[in-house]
Amino acid sequence: MRRQLIAVSVAAMFLSGCSSPPAQPAATGAALGSGPASAVPAVTPVADSAAAMLDWGTPIAGDEFDYTGEPDATKWTVYDSPGHAGNGIRSPRQARVDGSKLVITGTPKGTSAGMSAKFGLQKYGRWEVRAAGSGDDEYHMVSILWPDTGNWPCDGEVDYMETSGDWGLINFFHHFGCSNSKTSVSRALDLTQFHNYAVDWSPGAIVGYVDGVKWFEDDDPTHQPPGSMHQTLQLDWFPDKTANGPGEMRVDWVRVYAASGSTPP
Repeated sequence: MRRQLIAVSVAAMFLSGCSSPPAQPAATGAALGSGPASAVPAVTPVADSAAAMLDWGTPIAGDEFDYTGEPDATKWTVYDSPGHAGNGIRSPRQARVDGSKLVITGTPKGTSAGMSAKFGLQKYGRWEVRAAGSGDDEYHMVSILWPDTGNWPCDGEVDYMETSGDWGLINFFHHFGCSNSKTSVSRALDLTQFHNYAVDWSPGAIVGYVDGVKWFEDDDPTHQPPGSMHQTLQLDWFPDKTANGPGEMRVDWVRVYAASGSTPP
């Protein structure tokens, strides 16, 4: 087979296990390499990150969350809207930076948060986040590459870190095409601890990493997103018949790197 995948599935719109919101806004703000939103962060190398192990070099953009208060408005658009699939509410009040990390909290009634990066808007490149989460299984934490056009599902979606009702299991979902087909992989992992999640998007493939180790690859050219994408972070609520409880997503940093073989601006 051309596709080197651990698990493959084809799904229709609004599948369970997919935390992407079609109502998510298109990216706004400075494009890569221009304005304050693209300022290169000062970073602390992490030995078990894909960037360190594969020598991705210096980030071209990102957020180290080394400040306090609301997420940096020059870098993020924080959602103020209904929640995923109309469940709960996305409120800017639920996203705060505590001096060392971003914390998104979800209440038992489904009030949570999500945010979309104004930096690192690019076709092809590398993204990595360091994150952990905990709480009610009804909360799913997600790190997504979302199309800058906002044209979902036709322009694709790459969920390179997503929980789906189990804080001991991580998923990678790559969505493609107007039929919202997808390829995916899952593995056991203690998500209450911080791990490094990365994706390398090139013309040849979309490759995912956990703590610097490859665990996903889709090299089918018909599955490629058609245009530029950007980072989003979300804690989405999937209520079920069980008692509702709080949830939390913690993000140490977000880093964006240039595509392989490209020259940083």
